[in-house]
Amino acid sequence: MLYLHDVWVNWFEGEENGYNVCHFHEWRKEDGIELLDQVPILYIDDVLYHYIENDLQDLPKPLLDSIYKRAYLRKNQERISLEYACIVTNGKSIVAFDTMGYSLPVRKSRLIPRQERLVYEMIEGTEPHKFTFSEGQASKEYHILSLPPESMLGLTRKERQLKQLLMMALDQLEGTKNSEEMRYWLTEWEPDKYTEIRNMGFEDAWEALYEGLMDGWSKAHEDLCGKLIKGQPFFEKMWELEQDSERPSTFKRML
Repeated sequence: MLYLHDVWVNWFEGEENGYNVCHFHEWRKEDGIELLDQVPILYIDDVLYHYIENDLQDLPKPLLDSIYKRAYLRKNQERISLEYACIVTNGKSIVAFDTMGYSLPVRKSRLIPRQERLVYEMIEGTEPHKFTFSEGQASKEYHILSLPPESMLGLTRKERQLKQLLMMALDQLEGTKNSEEMRYWLTEWEPDKYTEIRNMGFEDAWEALYEGLMDGWSKAHEDLCGKLIKGQPFFEKMWELEQDSERPSTFKRML
């Protein structure tokens, strides 16, 4: 088995979508960076790779068995064994995961560019490992709180976080079933369509707003998000954290 040593990881916990497992250039000063002393590398096929990167379900048992206690965390000069941790690649993309003792990839991380290049070099001339895996397991349904990757394409980490916040607020708004309020927010988004909007029922107005917000990110998206969450402490706190997030990382300067 192949191994990578002295691996810097920035764990994103409970993330089912790969677009939220941030690449190195989006790591932040406040992120908790860890150093892994040793991590096994598995070169796998596209289907299994995308299942690991973009889902949060049970991993094939043969895969787990092959990496059992083969990874180590270095902490305060100690070498601590991790039950199931690994770096996986399909030859085009790379992600590290740690199950934290479970059978699913609870924590995921990207690698720093230098170590990504090392992984690609190490698998050159080798064949992907084959694990028993049903492609049916890889089917995934996206929804308002787990948007499809194309809805996040080209967005920065801050924009993705704010878009998820906007969708959380929109999901909450759907629960009110308040037609007047729904028409108000759709008019905020598309003021030029006021005449058309005032005759809409709740479902039509909600669907129009959802469809309008799905693609991309803009100043208009951010403005609407700021207005929608006003007066909701939990959402406002998330908003404040993102507004104050884009600070340079000391770790990146070290590298």
